[in-house]
Amino acid sequence: MTALAEILIRRIHEDGPMTVASYMAECLLHPEHGYYTTRPPFGAQGDFVTAPEISQMFGELIGLCLAQSWLDQGAPAPFTLAELGPGRGTLMADVLRATRGVPGFHAALHLVLHEASPALRAVQAETLRGYHPHWIADIGALPDQPLFLIANEFFDALPIHQYQRTHGQWHERLIGLQADHLAFGIAPDPTNGGPGPQFAAEPEGTVVETCPQARPYMATIQHRLHAHGGLALIVDYGGWRSKGDTLQALKSHAFADPLAEPGRADLTAHVDFEALAAGWAPYRYTTQGAFLTLLGIDARAARLAQGLTGAALENHRAAHHRLTNDAEMGSLFKVLALYGPSAPPPPGFA
Repeated sequence: MTALAEILIRRIHEDGPMTVASYMAECLLHPEHGYYTTRPPFGAQGDFVTAPEISQMFGELIGLCLAQSWLDQGAPAPFTLAELGPGRGTLMADVLRATRGVPGFHAALHLVLHEASPALRAVQAETLRGYHPHWIADIGALPDQPLFLIANEFFDALPIHQYQRTHGQWHERLIGLQADHLAFGIAPDPTNGGPGPQFAAEPEGTVVETCPQARPYMATIQHRLHAHGGLALIVDYGGWRSKGDTLQALKSHAFADPLAEPGRADLTAHVDFEALAAGWAPYRYTTQGAFLTLLGIDARAARLAQGLTGAALENHRAAHHRLTNDAEMGSLFKVLALYGPSAPPPPGFA
């Protein structure tokens, strides 16, 4: 049993069952035993690999999409180039490298990173040395100016609430104890309003997830876009009005029981893109595979392949396939683009 599991079991004994959101927050961000505060999660030595770690092509094409949208909107200066949850800084480093040749882009940008982990901030500072990033812990601290933002696999790690349709009403799923071990259950009393009126006709047993912590992020992003223009690209796995129990744990690049080892596995849930886009127009929504293909990943992959042989060439081809193929990340991952009211749609969307 992990140290965090013992803490949570004691808390449940004292205070009763906790919400799934509270459990996720403790597992990921507990100051002493939280997953993100105690270990490097990314790469081959971590528990999962994100798209920027798979291939430089991902970040390069994201960068060119942002830069083209900046040009299409009149090349505003100054502007904020921001990333939510930058990991090791790999994605932003690729964005900046790919956009070096765009006239005026680097001179006009203010680089802002939203990162809570001091350890990851140190890694990002090393990766992005020379670009003078500014870190913020609160999304509200984004500068009040045009915003060009990327969030890759950020929203999936925000804590979620789960609701289950039981006897015609919505009850919140909770985490309590069974034989002194963590176990799922449901609240005895129904929740007023449940997950929302759009789910009123769902059948018995349906599970719906909500993510209240995403709302202030989207409100701030939408405010900046409305006032000043720009583009926000959100890339994550999930769907439009996603339903079902999607809470999952990853450890050593394999799925694990979310309750088995609190603090030692990454916890995520599928993103509901309909909720992220709520109240905003215009937007575009597509799959990661379609997005990267329209941005020209096939041509970029062919060019990079020219200088490769043997295992390096095979790894490059496998990375291209993994990012775009429907059987891998191509259809599971989606891309949502929010942009200024008077701006043209960004490249990468049919």
